Amino acid sequence: MKVVVIGGVAAGPKVGSRVHRLCPDAQVTLIEKGEFLSYAGCGLPYYVSGIVEDQKELMSTPIGVVRDSVFFRNVKNVDVMSRTEAIKVNRKSKEVVVVELQSGKEEKISYDKLVFATGAKPVVPPVEGVNLKNVFTIQNIEDSEGIKAALSEDKAKDVVIIGGGLIGVEMTEALAKKGCRVTIIEKLPQILPMLDGEIAYQVTQYLETRGVKVKTSTTLMEIKGIDKVESVVTDKGEVACDFVIMSVGVRPNVSLAKDAGLEIGTTGGIKVNEMMQTSDPDIFAAGDCVESVNLVTGNPCFVPLGSTANKQGRVAANNVCGFKDVFPGVLGSTVCKLFNFNIGRTGLGEEQARQEGFEVETVLSPAPDKAHFYPEAKPIMMKLIVDRNTRRLLGLQAVGLGVVDKRIDVAATAITSKMTVDDIAHLDLCYAPPYSPAMDNIITAADVARNKLDGIFKSITPMEVKKKIDKGDDFVLLDVRSKGEYEQVHFKDSLLIPLGKLRERLSEIPKDKEIIAFCKISLRGYEAALILQAAGFKDVTVMDGGIVMWPYEKVVK
Repeated sequence: MKVVVIGGVAAGPKVGSRVHRLCPDAQVTLIEKGEFLSYAGCGLPYYVSGIVEDQKELMSTPIGVVRDSVFFRNVKNVDVMSRTEAIKVNRKSKEVVVVELQSGKEEKISYDKLVFATGAKPVVPPVEGVNLKNVFTIQNIEDSEGIKAALSEDKAKDVVIIGGGLIGVEMTEALAKKGCRVTIIEKLPQILPMLDGEIAYQVTQYLETRGVKVKTSTTLMEIKGIDKVESVVTDKGEVACDFVIMSVGVRPNVSLAKDAGLEIGTTGGIKVNEMMQTSDPDIFAAGDCVESVNLVTGNPCFVPLGSTANKQGRVAANNVCGFKDVFPGVLGSTVCKLFNFNIGRTGLGEEQARQEGFEVETVLSPAPDKAHFYPEAKPIMMKLIVDRNTRRLLGLQAVGLGVVDKRIDVAATAITSKMTVDDIAHLDLCYAPPYSPAMDNIITAADVARNKLDGIFKSITPMEVKKKIDKGDDFVLLDVRSKGEYEQVHFKDSLLIPLGKLRERLSEIPKDKEIIAFCKISLRGYEAALILQAAGFKDVTVMDGGIVMWPYEKVVK
Protein backbone atom coordinates (compact mmCIF):
# COMPACT_ATOMS: atom_id res chain seq x y z
CA MET A 1 0.00 0.00 0.00
CA LYS A 2 1.29 3.44 -0.97
CA VAL A 3 0.40 6.17 1.53
CA VAL A 4 1.22 9.81 0.79
CA VAL A 5 0.98 12.42 3.55
CA ILE A 6 1.02 16.14 2.72
CA GLY A 7 2.28 18.14 5.69
CA GLY A 8 5.05 17.39 8.17
CA VAL A 9 4.46 19.35 11.39
CA ALA A 10 1.98 17.68 13.77
CA ALA A 11 -0.75 15.53 12.25
CA GLY A 12 1.35 14.42 9.26
CA PRO A 13 4.22 12.82 11.19
CA LYS A 14 1.67 11.21 13.51
CA VAL A 15 -0.04 9.62 10.52
CA GLY A 16 3.24 8.39 9.04
CA SER A 17 4.48 6.91 12.33
CA ARG A 18 1.20 5.16 13.10
CA VAL A 19 0.87 3.71 9.59
CA HIS A 20 4.38 2.27 9.93
CA ARG A 21 3.44 0.59 13.21
CA LEU A 22 0.23 -0.93 11.88
CA CYS A 23 1.33 -1.72 8.33
CA PRO A 24 5.11 -2.25 8.29
CA ASP A 25 5.04 -3.10 4.58
CA ALA A 26 3.33 0.14 3.59
CA GLN A 27 5.31 2.61 1.50
CA VAL A 28 4.83 5.95 3.25
CA THR A 29 5.94 9.27 1.74
CA LEU A 30 5.69 12.52 3.70
CA ILE A 31 5.80 15.79 1.76
CA GLU A 32 6.74 18.97 3.67
CA LYS A 33 7.08 22.43 2.15
CA GLY A 34 9.30 23.72 4.96
CA GLU A 35 12.69 22.66 6.20
CA PHE A 36 11.73 21.50 9.69
CA LEU A 37 9.73 18.40 10.59
CA SER A 38 7.54 17.35 13.48
CA TYR A 39 8.21 20.37 15.66
CA ALA A 40 6.16 21.62 18.61
CA GLY A 41 4.62 24.82 17.27
CA CYS A 42 3.08 25.56 20.67
CA GLY A 43 6.61 25.75 22.06
CA LEU A 44 7.70 28.65 19.83
CA PRO A 45 7.03 31.39 22.44
CA TYR A 46 9.24 29.49 24.89
CA TYR A 47 11.99 29.26 22.28
CA VAL A 48 11.79 33.02 21.70
CA SER A 49 11.98 33.66 25.45
CA GLY A 50 14.98 31.37 25.91
CA ILE A 51 13.24 28.86 28.18
CA VAL A 52 13.82 26.40 25.33
CA GLU A 53 17.44 27.11 24.44
CA ASP A 54 17.87 25.17 21.20
CA GLN A 55 15.38 24.84 18.36
CA LYS A 56 16.31 21.14 18.15
CA GLU A 57 14.54 20.61 21.47
CA LEU A 58 11.25 21.45 19.71
CA MET A 59 11.89 18.68 17.19
CA SER A 60 13.28 16.01 19.50
CA THR A 61 11.87 12.87 21.06
CA PRO A 62 11.70 12.73 24.89
CA ILE A 63 15.17 11.14 24.89
CA GLY A 64 16.65 13.88 22.73
CA VAL A 65 16.72 12.31 19.24
CA VAL A 66 15.99 14.92 16.56
CA ARG A 67 13.02 13.97 14.37
CA ASP A 68 14.58 14.82 11.02
CA SER A 69 14.34 13.04 7.66
CA VAL A 70 17.05 10.54 8.66
CA PHE A 71 15.12 9.69 11.86
CA PHE A 72 11.88 9.13 9.94
CA ARG A 73 13.66 6.99 7.33
CA ASN A 74 15.59 4.81 9.78
CA VAL A 75 13.13 4.57 12.67
CA LYS A 76 9.70 5.09 11.14
CA ASN A 77 10.32 3.77 7.62
CA VAL A 78 8.87 6.99 6.22
CA ASP A 79 10.39 8.70 3.16
CA VAL A 80 10.48 12.44 3.76
CA MET A 81 10.53 15.00 0.97
CA SER A 82 11.31 18.28 2.74
CA ARG A 83 11.51 21.65 1.00
CA THR A 84 9.00 20.14 -1.42
CA GLU A 85 5.57 21.54 -2.17
CA ALA A 86 2.54 19.55 -3.28
CA ILE A 87 0.95 21.68 -6.00
CA LYS A 88 -1.76 19.42 -7.42
CA VAL A 89 -3.72 16.30 -6.56
CA ASN A 90 -5.14 14.26 -9.45
CA ARG A 91 -7.78 12.09 -7.81
CA LYS A 92 -8.60 10.19 -11.00
CA SER A 93 -5.05 8.93 -11.53
CA LYS A 94 -4.31 8.94 -7.80
CA GLU A 95 -1.21 11.09 -8.15
CA VAL A 96 0.24 14.06 -6.29
CA VAL A 97 2.28 16.55 -8.30
CA VAL A 98 5.12 18.02 -6.24
CA VAL A 99 7.85 20.56 -6.92
CA GLU A 100 11.26 20.53 -5.27
CA LEU A 101 11.57 24.16 -4.15
CA GLN A 102 15.32 24.52 -4.53
CA SER A 103 15.64 23.05 -8.03
CA GLY A 104 12.12 23.67 -9.35
CA LYS A 105 11.94 20.04 -10.49
CA GLU A 106 8.43 18.57 -10.72
CA GLU A 107 7.56 14.97 -9.94
CA LYS A 108 4.45 12.80 -9.74
CA ILE A 109 3.92 10.51 -6.75
CA SER A 110 1.24 7.85 -6.88
CA TYR A 111 -0.85 6.84 -3.87
CA ASP A 112 -3.40 4.31 -2.72
CA LYS A 113 -4.34 6.45 0.28
CA LEU A 114 -3.69 10.16 0.64
CA VAL A 115 -3.74 12.22 3.84
CA PHE A 116 -3.97 16.02 3.98
CA ALA A 117 -2.20 17.50 7.00
CA THR A 118 -1.62 20.93 5.49
CA GLY A 119 -2.28 22.85 8.72
CA ALA A 120 -3.34 26.47 8.90
CA LYS A 121 -1.93 29.76 7.69
CA PRO A 122 -1.78 33.04 9.61
CA VAL A 123 -4.25 35.81 8.89
CA VAL A 124 -2.49 39.04 7.91
CA PRO A 125 -4.67 42.18 7.83
CA PRO A 126 -4.69 43.91 4.43
CA VAL A 127 -3.16 47.17 5.63
CA GLU A 128 -0.32 49.25 4.27
CA GLY A 129 3.09 48.38 5.71
CA VAL A 130 2.62 44.68 6.49
CA ASN A 131 5.64 43.85 4.30
CA LEU A 132 8.04 46.15 6.11
CA LYS A 133 11.09 44.68 7.82
CA ASN A 134 10.48 43.57 11.42
CA VAL A 135 6.82 42.70 10.85
CA PHE A 136 6.45 39.04 11.83
CA THR A 137 3.91 36.28 12.18
CA ILE A 138 4.48 33.47 14.68
CA GLN A 139 3.61 30.33 12.76
CA ASN A 140 6.79 28.31 12.40
CA ILE A 141 10.43 27.99 13.43
CA GLU A 142 11.54 30.37 10.69
CA ASP A 143 9.25 33.06 12.18
CA SER A 144 10.67 32.53 15.67
CA GLU A 145 14.24 32.77 14.36
CA GLY A 146 13.38 36.11 12.77
CA ILE A 147 11.97 37.42 16.05
CA LYS A 148 15.01 36.19 17.99
CA ALA A 149 17.29 37.96 15.52
CA ALA A 150 15.34 41.21 15.90
CA LEU A 151 15.62 40.88 19.68
CA SER A 152 19.37 40.30 19.57
CA GLU A 153 20.21 43.99 19.11
CA ASP A 154 21.53 45.45 22.33
CA LYS A 155 18.68 47.79 23.25
CA ALA A 156 15.20 47.64 24.73
CA LYS A 157 12.46 47.12 22.18
CA ASP A 158 8.97 48.53 21.86
CA VAL A 159 6.85 45.72 20.47
CA VAL A 160 3.26 45.82 19.26
CA ILE A 161 1.30 42.58 19.06
CA ILE A 162 -1.67 42.81 16.71
CA GLY A 163 -4.32 40.47 18.09
CA GLY A 164 -5.12 39.38 21.62
CA GLY A 165 -5.67 35.70 20.91
CA LEU A 166 -3.91 32.81 22.57
CA ILE A 167 -0.56 32.93 20.74
CA GLY A 168 -0.38 36.72 20.95
CA VAL A 169 -0.95 36.69 24.70
CA GLU A 170 1.56 33.87 25.20
CA MET A 171 4.17 35.86 23.28
CA THR A 172 3.95 38.75 25.75
CA GLU A 173 5.82 36.77 28.39
CA ALA A 174 8.56 35.78 25.94
CA LEU A 175 9.03 39.38 24.85
CA ALA A 176 8.85 40.87 28.35
CA LYS A 177 11.53 38.44 29.51
CA LYS A 178 13.74 39.85 26.77
CA GLY A 179 13.26 43.35 28.18
CA CYS A 180 10.66 44.50 25.66
CA ARG A 181 7.90 46.99 26.30
CA VAL A 182 4.81 45.29 24.91
CA THR A 183 1.49 46.67 23.69
CA ILE A 184 -1.37 44.40 22.62
CA ILE A 185 -3.84 45.85 20.12
CA GLU A 186 -7.12 43.97 19.86
CA LYS A 187 -10.07 44.89 17.65
CA LEU A 188 -12.63 43.17 19.89
CA PRO A 189 -13.80 44.58 23.26
CA GLN A 190 -11.62 42.00 25.07
CA ILE A 191 -8.53 39.88 24.61
CA LEU A 192 -8.80 36.07 24.51
CA PRO A 193 -12.22 35.77 22.83
CA MET A 194 -12.28 32.10 23.88
CA LEU A 195 -13.09 33.43 27.37
CA ASP A 196 -16.16 35.24 28.67
CA GLY A 197 -15.72 38.94 29.31
CA GLU A 198 -15.42 38.91 33.10
CA ILE A 199 -12.80 36.15 32.96
CA ALA A 200 -10.81 37.83 30.17
CA TYR A 201 -10.85 41.01 32.27
CA GLN A 202 -8.90 39.21 35.00
CA VAL A 203 -6.20 38.36 32.45
CA THR A 204 -6.07 41.96 31.23
CA GLN A 205 -5.68 43.23 34.78
CA TYR A 206 -2.85 40.80 35.41
CA LEU A 207 -1.05 41.72 32.18
CA GLU A 208 -1.16 45.38 33.11
CA THR A 209 0.44 44.63 36.49
CA ARG A 210 3.33 43.13 34.50
CA GLY A 211 3.74 46.31 32.45
CA VAL A 212 1.93 45.11 29.32
CA LYS A 213 -0.37 47.70 27.74
CA VAL A 214 -3.66 46.29 26.49
CA LYS A 215 -5.68 48.33 23.99
CA THR A 216 -9.04 46.70 23.22
CA SER A 217 -11.74 47.92 20.81
CA THR A 218 -8.84 49.27 18.77
CA THR A 219 -8.42 48.71 15.02
CA LEU A 220 -5.11 48.62 13.14
CA MET A 221 -5.16 51.07 10.24
CA GLU A 222 -1.57 51.19 8.97
CA ILE A 223 2.02 50.20 9.74
CA LYS A 224 4.46 53.03 9.17
CA GLY A 225 8.14 52.97 8.34
CA ILE A 226 10.62 53.68 5.56
CA ASP A 227 12.77 50.56 5.51
CA LYS A 228 11.55 48.85 8.67
CA VAL A 229 8.59 49.39 10.96
CA GLU A 230 8.59 52.58 13.04
CA SER A 231 5.02 52.77 14.32
CA VAL A 232 1.51 51.41 13.97
CA VAL A 233 -1.49 53.63 13.36
CA THR A 234 -4.83 52.68 14.90
CA ASP A 235 -8.25 54.29 14.94
CA LYS A 236 -7.32 55.61 18.39
CA GLY A 237 -3.86 56.95 17.73
CA GLU A 238 -0.30 56.05 16.79
CA VAL A 239 2.04 53.75 18.73
CA ALA A 240 5.81 53.89 18.15
CA CYS A 241 7.48 50.49 17.95
CA ASP A 242 10.57 48.64 16.81
CA PHE A 243 8.76 45.59 15.53
CA VAL A 244 5.30 44.12 15.13
CA ILE A 245 3.99 40.61 15.62
CA MET A 246 0.84 39.68 13.72
CA SER A 247 -1.30 37.35 15.81
CA VAL A 248 -4.73 37.95 14.34
CA GLY A 249 -5.51 34.24 14.00
CA VAL A 250 -5.23 31.44 11.47
CA ARG A 251 -7.32 29.95 8.70
CA PRO A 252 -7.27 26.32 7.54
CA ASN A 253 -4.90 25.80 4.63
CA VAL A 254 -7.28 24.14 2.17
CA SER A 255 -6.39 25.55 -1.25
CA LEU A 256 -4.86 22.27 -2.48
CA ALA A 257 -7.80 20.23 -1.18
CA LYS A 258 -10.28 22.69 -2.68
CA ASP A 259 -8.55 22.56 -6.07
CA ALA A 260 -8.76 18.76 -5.88
CA GLY A 261 -12.53 19.03 -5.55
CA LEU A 262 -12.79 17.89 -1.94
CA GLU A 263 -15.75 19.16 0.07
CA ILE A 264 -15.00 22.15 2.31
CA GLY A 265 -17.05 22.65 5.48
CA THR A 266 -18.96 25.71 6.63
CA THR A 267 -16.08 26.85 8.86
CA GLY A 268 -13.60 26.80 5.98
CA GLY A 269 -11.87 23.57 6.96
CA ILE A 270 -11.83 20.32 5.00
CA LYS A 271 -15.03 18.43 5.75
CA VAL A 272 -14.35 14.98 7.21
CA ASN A 273 -16.43 12.25 8.82
CA GLU A 274 -15.69 10.73 12.22
CA MET A 275 -13.06 8.48 10.61
CA MET A 276 -11.24 11.60 9.31
CA GLN A 277 -12.28 10.61 5.78
CA THR A 278 -12.94 13.36 3.24
CA SER A 279 -15.56 13.36 0.49
CA ASP A 280 -13.15 11.08 -1.39
CA PRO A 281 -13.04 7.72 0.44
CA ASP A 282 -9.33 7.25 -0.37
CA ILE A 283 -8.34 10.67 0.98
CA PHE A 284 -8.17 11.52 4.68
CA ALA A 285 -7.36 14.77 6.47
CA ALA A 286 -6.26 15.72 10.00
CA GLY A 287 -5.05 18.67 12.03
CA ASP A 288 -5.51 22.40 11.60
CA CYS A 289 -6.74 22.06 8.00
CA VAL A 290 -9.94 20.20 8.96
CA GLU A 291 -13.31 21.12 10.35
CA SER A 292 -14.15 19.49 13.68
CA VAL A 293 -17.42 18.89 15.53
CA ASN A 294 -18.31 20.50 18.85
CA LEU A 295 -19.05 17.72 21.34
CA VAL A 296 -21.73 19.74 23.15
CA THR A 297 -23.69 21.13 20.22
CA GLY A 298 -22.85 18.68 17.45
CA ASN A 299 -22.20 21.65 15.16
CA PRO A 300 -19.13 22.18 12.95
CA CYS A 301 -16.28 24.18 14.48
CA PHE A 302 -12.69 25.15 13.72
CA VAL A 303 -10.40 24.77 16.74
CA PRO A 304 -6.74 24.49 15.70
CA LEU A 305 -4.73 22.81 18.49
CA GLY A 306 -1.65 20.59 18.46
CA SER A 307 -3.30 18.11 20.81
CA THR A 308 -6.26 17.74 18.47
CA ALA A 309 -3.99 17.37 15.43
CA ASN A 310 -2.12 14.46 16.99
CA LYS A 311 -5.31 12.64 18.02
CA GLN A 312 -6.86 13.15 14.61
CA GLY A 313 -3.65 11.95 12.91
CA ARG A 314 -3.79 8.69 14.85
CA VAL A 315 -7.46 8.13 13.94
CA ALA A 316 -6.79 8.85 10.27
CA ALA A 317 -3.85 6.42 10.22
CA ASN A 318 -5.89 3.69 11.92
CA ASN A 319 -8.56 3.91 9.29
CA VAL A 320 -6.03 4.10 6.45
CA CYS A 321 -4.74 0.76 7.70
CA GLY A 322 -8.20 -0.77 8.07
CA PHE A 323 -8.45 -0.50 11.86
CA LYS A 324 -11.76 1.26 12.38
CA ASP A 325 -11.48 4.21 14.73
CA VAL A 326 -13.49 7.39 15.24
CA PHE A 327 -12.75 10.94 16.35
CA PRO A 328 -15.91 12.15 18.13
CA GLY A 329 -15.18 15.88 18.30
CA VAL A 330 -13.69 18.61 20.47
CA LEU A 331 -14.53 20.86 23.39
CA GLY A 332 -11.84 23.44 22.64
CA SER A 333 -10.04 22.55 25.87
CA THR A 334 -7.19 25.03 26.18
CA VAL A 335 -4.67 26.04 28.82
CA CYS A 336 -1.82 28.51 28.77
CA LYS A 337 0.73 30.03 31.13
CA LEU A 338 1.23 33.78 31.28
CA PHE A 339 4.12 34.71 33.58
CA ASN A 340 2.80 33.24 36.86
CA PHE A 341 -0.83 33.39 35.75
CA ASN A 342 -2.70 30.34 34.47
CA ILE A 343 -5.60 30.38 32.00
CA GLY A 344 -7.85 27.50 30.99
CA ARG A 345 -11.21 26.80 29.40
CA THR A 346 -13.31 23.97 27.99
CA GLY A 347 -16.79 23.55 26.52
CA LEU A 348 -19.16 26.43 25.79
CA GLY A 349 -18.95 30.01 26.96
CA GLU A 350 -22.05 31.71 28.34
CA GLU A 351 -23.02 33.65 25.22
CA GLN A 352 -22.27 30.71 22.95
CA ALA A 353 -24.47 28.47 25.10
CA ARG A 354 -27.33 30.99 24.94
CA GLN A 355 -26.98 31.27 21.15
CA GLU A 356 -27.24 27.48 20.95
CA GLY A 357 -30.60 27.64 22.73
CA PHE A 358 -29.59 26.51 26.21
CA GLU A 359 -31.25 28.04 29.27
CA VAL A 360 -28.10 29.01 31.09
CA GLU A 361 -27.14 29.27 34.74
CA THR A 362 -23.66 30.51 35.63
CA VAL A 363 -21.50 30.37 38.73
CA LEU A 364 -18.54 32.62 39.55
CA SER A 365 -16.42 30.87 42.15
CA PRO A 366 -13.10 32.32 43.35
CA ALA A 367 -11.12 30.36 45.97
CA PRO A 368 -7.62 29.11 46.84
CA ASP A 369 -6.42 26.17 44.74
CA LYS A 370 -5.20 24.31 47.83
CA ALA A 371 -6.21 24.17 51.49
CA HIS A 372 -6.33 27.83 52.54
CA PHE A 373 -3.89 27.22 55.40
CA TYR A 374 -1.28 25.61 53.17
CA PRO A 375 1.58 28.09 52.49
CA GLU A 376 1.58 27.59 48.72
CA ALA A 377 -2.17 28.08 48.25
CA LYS A 378 -2.91 30.55 45.44
CA PRO A 379 -6.18 32.00 44.15
CA ILE A 380 -8.07 30.82 41.09
CA MET A 381 -11.28 32.25 39.67
CA MET A 382 -13.73 29.90 37.97
CA LYS A 383 -16.86 30.28 35.91
CA LEU A 384 -19.23 27.36 35.38
CA ILE A 385 -21.80 27.35 32.58
CA VAL A 386 -24.71 24.97 33.27
CA ASP A 387 -27.87 23.99 31.41
CA ARG A 388 -30.84 24.77 33.70
CA ASN A 389 -33.10 22.15 32.15
CA THR A 390 -30.81 19.12 32.28
CA ARG A 391 -28.40 20.40 34.99
CA ARG A 392 -25.56 19.31 32.71
CA LEU A 393 -22.23 21.10 32.79
CA LEU A 394 -21.70 22.94 29.50
CA GLY A 395 -18.43 24.76 30.11
CA LEU A 396 -15.77 25.86 32.57
CA GLN A 397 -13.29 28.72 32.53
CA ALA A 398 -10.60 29.24 35.15
CA VAL A 399 -7.82 31.78 35.64
CA GLY A 400 -5.44 32.72 38.41
CA LEU A 401 -2.08 32.21 40.07
CA GLY A 402 -3.11 28.74 41.24
CA VAL A 403 -3.55 25.43 39.44
CA VAL A 404 -6.33 25.53 36.84
CA ASP A 405 -5.48 22.75 34.39
CA LYS A 406 -6.66 19.84 36.54
CA ARG A 407 -10.03 21.56 37.07
CA ILE A 408 -10.34 22.08 33.32
CA ASP A 409 -9.47 18.43 32.69
CA VAL A 410 -12.10 17.26 35.19
CA ALA A 411 -14.65 19.52 33.51
CA ALA A 412 -13.72 18.28 30.02
CA THR A 413 -14.23 14.71 31.20
CA ALA A 414 -17.55 15.62 32.83
CA ILE A 415 -18.86 17.45 29.75
CA THR A 416 -17.84 14.59 27.46
CA SER A 417 -19.67 12.17 29.76
CA LYS A 418 -22.75 14.46 29.91
CA MET A 419 -22.46 14.70 33.69
CA THR A 420 -24.73 16.97 35.73
CA VAL A 421 -23.54 19.29 38.47
CA ASP A 422 -25.05 16.78 40.90
CA ASP A 423 -22.73 14.11 39.50
CA ILE A 424 -19.73 16.43 39.70
CA ALA A 425 -20.50 17.43 43.29
CA HIS A 426 -20.10 13.79 44.32
CA LEU A 427 -16.91 12.99 42.39
CA ASP A 428 -14.33 11.20 44.52
CA LEU A 429 -11.44 13.55 43.75
CA CYS A 430 -8.11 13.43 45.56
CA TYR A 431 -7.59 15.56 48.64
CA ALA A 432 -4.53 16.55 50.61
CA PRO A 433 -3.71 20.14 51.67
CA PRO A 434 -0.78 20.51 49.21
CA TYR A 435 -3.09 19.63 46.29
CA SER A 436 -6.60 20.97 46.88
CA PRO A 437 -9.16 22.09 49.45
CA ALA A 438 -11.10 19.31 51.19
CA MET A 439 -13.85 20.02 48.67
CA ASP A 440 -12.10 20.77 45.42
CA ASN A 441 -12.86 24.04 43.67
CA ILE A 442 -14.91 22.37 40.95
CA ILE A 443 -16.96 20.48 43.54
CA THR A 444 -17.67 23.70 45.45
CA ALA A 445 -18.66 25.46 42.22
CA ALA A 446 -20.95 22.55 41.33
CA ASP A 447 -22.61 22.82 44.77
CA VAL A 448 -23.17 26.54 44.24
CA ALA A 449 -24.82 25.71 40.91
CA ARG A 450 -27.03 23.13 42.65
CA ASN A 451 -28.12 25.71 45.25
CA LYS A 452 -29.07 28.11 42.47
CA LEU A 453 -30.92 25.50 40.44
CA ASP A 454 -32.77 24.29 43.55
CA GLY A 455 -33.88 27.83 44.43
CA ILE A 456 -32.02 27.92 47.74
CA PHE A 457 -30.70 31.38 46.94
CA LYS A 458 -30.80 33.96 44.18
CA SER A 459 -27.71 35.46 42.64
CA ILE A 460 -26.88 38.39 40.44
CA THR A 461 -23.80 38.74 38.28
CA PRO A 462 -21.37 41.65 38.71
CA MET A 463 -22.30 42.79 35.19
CA GLU A 464 -25.97 42.99 36.17
CA VAL A 465 -25.04 44.96 39.31
CA LYS A 466 -23.04 47.37 37.16
CA LYS A 467 -26.07 47.91 34.91
CA LYS A 468 -28.20 48.70 37.98
CA ILE A 469 -25.63 51.21 39.21
CA ASP A 470 -25.42 52.88 35.78
CA LYS A 471 -29.24 53.08 35.54
CA GLY A 472 -29.50 54.61 39.00
CA ASP A 473 -31.71 51.82 40.39
CA ASP A 474 -32.66 52.14 44.05
CA PHE A 475 -31.15 49.16 45.89
CA VAL A 476 -28.76 48.41 48.75
CA LEU A 477 -25.27 47.02 48.17
CA LEU A 478 -24.67 45.23 51.47
CA ASP A 479 -20.97 44.67 52.19
CA VAL A 480 -20.54 42.04 54.92
CA ARG A 481 -16.73 42.04 55.02
CA SER A 482 -14.62 43.34 57.89
CA LYS A 483 -13.88 47.02 58.36
CA GLY A 484 -10.24 46.43 57.41
CA GLU A 485 -11.22 44.79 54.13
CA TYR A 486 -13.65 47.63 53.43
CA GLU A 487 -10.96 50.27 53.95
CA GLN A 488 -8.68 48.55 51.43
CA VAL A 489 -11.25 48.50 48.62
CA HIS A 490 -14.99 49.08 48.52
CA PHE A 491 -17.92 50.28 46.46
CA LYS A 492 -19.03 53.86 46.79
CA ASP A 493 -22.34 54.16 48.68
CA SER A 494 -22.29 50.52 49.82
CA LEU A 495 -23.54 49.68 53.31
CA LEU A 496 -20.91 48.04 55.51
CA ILE A 497 -22.21 45.63 58.14
CA PRO A 498 -19.74 42.83 58.95
CA LEU A 499 -21.38 39.40 58.93
CA GLY A 500 -20.81 38.89 62.66
CA LYS A 501 -22.76 42.08 63.40
CA LEU A 502 -25.57 41.56 60.90
CA ARG A 503 -28.19 40.03 63.22
CA GLU A 504 -27.94 42.89 65.70
CA ARG A 505 -28.04 45.59 63.00
CA LEU A 506 -30.92 44.36 60.85
CA SER A 507 -32.88 47.51 61.64
CA GLU A 508 -30.38 49.54 59.59
CA ILE A 509 -31.38 47.70 56.41
CA PRO A 510 -34.57 48.80 54.59
CA LYS A 511 -37.03 45.99 53.97
CA ASP A 512 -38.70 47.74 51.04
CA LYS A 513 -35.62 47.69 48.78
CA GLU A 514 -33.69 45.03 46.92
CA ILE A 515 -30.68 43.93 48.96
CA ILE A 516 -27.58 42.70 47.13
CA ALA A 517 -25.20 41.07 49.59
CA PHE A 518 -21.54 40.40 48.88
CA CYS A 519 -18.10 39.94 50.43
CA LYS A 520 -14.67 39.12 49.03
CA ILE A 521 -15.85 35.95 47.25
CA SER A 522 -19.53 36.05 48.35
CA LEU A 523 -19.40 33.07 50.71
CA ARG A 524 -20.22 35.45 53.56
CA GLY A 525 -22.61 37.17 51.17
CA TYR A 526 -24.49 33.87 50.88
CA GLU A 527 -24.59 33.51 54.68
CA ALA A 528 -25.88 37.08 54.94
CA ALA A 529 -28.64 36.37 52.42
CA LEU A 530 -29.83 33.39 54.48
CA ILE A 531 -29.91 35.53 57.63
CA LEU A 532 -31.88 38.25 55.86
CA GLN A 533 -34.37 35.82 54.36
CA ALA A 534 -34.95 34.22 57.77
CA ALA A 535 -35.58 37.73 59.16
CA GLY A 536 -38.34 38.40 56.64
CA PHE A 537 -36.49 40.27 53.90
CA LYS A 538 -38.21 39.37 50.63
CA ASP A 539 -35.90 40.70 47.91
CA VAL A 540 -32.38 39.44 48.64
CA THR A 541 -29.74 38.40 46.11
CA VAL A 542 -26.04 37.56 46.31
CA MET A 543 -23.47 39.13 43.99
CA ASP A 544 -21.81 36.15 42.35
CA GLY A 545 -18.06 35.91 42.86
CA GLY A 546 -17.88 38.85 45.24
CA ILE A 547 -15.64 41.88 44.88
CA VAL A 548 -12.77 39.68 43.67
CA MET A 549 -14.57 39.06 40.39
CA TRP A 550 -15.82 42.60 39.80
CA PRO A 551 -14.72 43.12 36.17
CA TYR A 552 -14.57 46.90 36.24
CA GLU A 553 -12.20 49.51 37.61
CA LYS A 554 -14.67 51.82 39.33
CA VAL A 555 -14.18 50.60 42.88
CA VAL A 556 -13.08 53.05 45.58
CA LYS A 557 -9.65 52.14 46.94
